[in-house]
Amino acid sequence: MRIDKMLANLGFGSRKDVKKLLKDGGVTVNDEKVKDPKHHVNPEEDAVIINGERVEYKEFVYLMMNKPPGVISATEDSQFETVVDLLEMEDLVLSPFPVGRLDKDTEGLLLLTNDGQLAHRLLSPKKHVPKTYYAVINSEVTEDDIAAFKEGVILEDGYETKPGELKILKLGITSDIELTITEGKFHQVKRMFEAVGKRVIYLKRLTMGPLELDETLELGEYRELTDEELKMLLSYEVK
Repeated sequence: MRIDKMLANLGFGSRKDVKKLLKDGGVTVNDEKVKDPKHHVNPEEDAVIINGERVEYKEFVYLMMNKPPGVISATEDSQFETVVDLLEMEDLVLSPFPVGRLDKDTEGLLLLTNDGQLAHRLLSPKKHVPKTYYAVINSEVTEDDIAAFKEGVILEDGYETKPGELKILKLGITSDIELTITEGKFHQVKRMFEAVGKRVIYLKRLTMGPLELDETLELGEYRELTDEELKMLLSYEVK
């Protein structure tokens, strides 16, 4: 890879900025000063030092966010704050995007990456990647609802959902539940409950495939995936 392309990708400015940085003698590769922007480097093997600090090159970034309510799952929006607006500049330079969408008022696990191949694999309708949600429902959830979700329910537009696994955690005036589904239609969890005459009043995503929300992340916080999480995600196959 050309040194100017690598440094521009890492956020050291435009190609013009990077050329100036090189010309000023601020860059060494394997202890030798490099001023030629066309100089080729191996990002994984060569030691690239800028003003005394070694540069670590990453082609892909994988971030886990605990998405807060009121923020939309998009890269840009003229009206509302997006999940990308919550990222630090050092993470923005690799242009991550949200994998799938959580409704504006929904909280919880959201993966952001610039790995398009992985995103496609996780979102492909053919893959049936399971996603688990915690929800509070406005009335009592019943065994009949569990049976209906297990069969698949018919939404208001006539679409019949794939089977969902519904678990009741707490019953009362409202009910706490967990629901695992393998597809991601628009507002699907809310619409599934509407199909059985009930309403979701709080919704949070807990898992997506092998990934589980890190409960130590406050709303709006994010972190890079651990090596173990990334390994699980990259090798994940739906059973």
